[in-house]
Amino acid sequence: MGMTITEKILAAHAGKDKLTPGDLVNVKVDLVLSNDITAPIAIKEFKKIGVDKVFDKDKVVMVPDHFAPNKDIDSAEQCKMVRGFAHEQELSNYFEVGRMGIEHALLPEQGLVLPGDVIIGADSHTCTYGALGAFSTGMGSTDIASAMAIGETWLKVPQTIKFVFRGTAFNPWVSGKDLILYTIGKIGVDGALYQAMEFTGEAISKLSMDSRFSMCNMAIEAGGKSGIIEPDEKTLDYVEGRAAREFTVYKSDADAEYAQVFEWDVADIEPQVAFPHLPSNTRGISDVGEVAIDQVVIGSCTNGRLEDLRIAAQILKGHEVDKRIRCIVIPGTQAIYKQAMKEGLIDIFIDAKAAVSTPTCGPCLGGHMGILAKGERALATTNRNFVGRMGHPESEVYLCGPAVAAASAIAGKIVSPDYVMHKEPSIG
Repeated sequence: MGMTITEKILAAHAGKDKLTPGDLVNVKVDLVLSNDITAPIAIKEFKKIGVDKVFDKDKVVMVPDHFAPNKDIDSAEQCKMVRGFAHEQELSNYFEVGRMGIEHALLPEQGLVLPGDVIIGADSHTCTYGALGAFSTGMGSTDIASAMAIGETWLKVPQTIKFVFRGTAFNPWVSGKDLILYTIGKIGVDGALYQAMEFTGEAISKLSMDSRFSMCNMAIEAGGKSGIIEPDEKTLDYVEGRAAREFTVYKSDADAEYAQVFEWDVADIEPQVAFPHLPSNTRGISDVGEVAIDQVVIGSCTNGRLEDLRIAAQILKGHEVDKRIRCIVIPGTQAIYKQAMKEGLIDIFIDAKAAVSTPTCGPCLGGHMGILAKGERALATTNRNFVGRMGHPESEVYLCGPAVAAASAIAGKIVSPDYVMHKEPSIG
């Protein structure tokens, strides 16, 4: 019996020839990540271990992105601790405000995550890096502290579920975000509990890297241990010029064993919207009905990449955001922000009366830059819509891709992009 890509990566990092699901192994890690929320806890635990230095100053990454630029005194103290530790340990990959971005957009952009890697992060959406054919997963801060000290962690080898997306006849405006919302809607928020979600098929090969990052990012929303896509030419094109070290491309064997296999045709998938209060509460845009909104957020580690901004700008160009609502656009990194400026996307957003922010996770977790009041309703390209996720416990968050978000900002209610694109521009 062959092995899946996940089993091969973990076997290589455990020094084994063969692994099977359920095995408990120690694996060497290629990168250990934390942010301004989770790093302070990890730092405190690290200091209890009794070692002076992290195992490798080039493989411990810290990104203050959740409450930075600091929103209050508490966040300033948190970031100060992270900054001090990073300088004390001479970390080569500490990203200060002005150099940073949303961690899961930033690390691939910087070439820090590569195919075949094992990456752990004190953030549940660390699974994003599976888009590059790496095994990546979120962990608690105490596990991160241990890994910062010894460069290893323990894992139970997960079973793998294969998701095959047939065909290439995408419906208009459907992107990776719609495919993953559709998937979570089908299997539920615990449908892949502690399992690797392997995405494959002709449709996946057609997706851009940005769309692939969006898909793997939300594997955790189905309970997945990780999401992963086998590297192909697009993957290698992406890492070319970014990779500063050697890497290995792994692929699943033809006779690898899967816990389950799901197969869907992309022609059957329309733009998706997840209703409150679970990412699995999805329905196609044609079944949404009349849902008025107060705020739209376009950004986050799920959909703050250049492709997302280009799609949003394509729809917002020549229109204005409905006067009754706010639209907030957050580029994922400084480089994305700069490229968006070069392409005139930022001008389009501002002309459309949207607010554009420096990179931050702010509104996604109810931190800052777009908190909801009681009874308010947001449509967001973020990845979670739990009760109180973006603010007041009696507010609501709906999830979607950038096309639906941009169109809905114009309409003041959740609509298909076709609703807006078939109308004459409202500015003139």
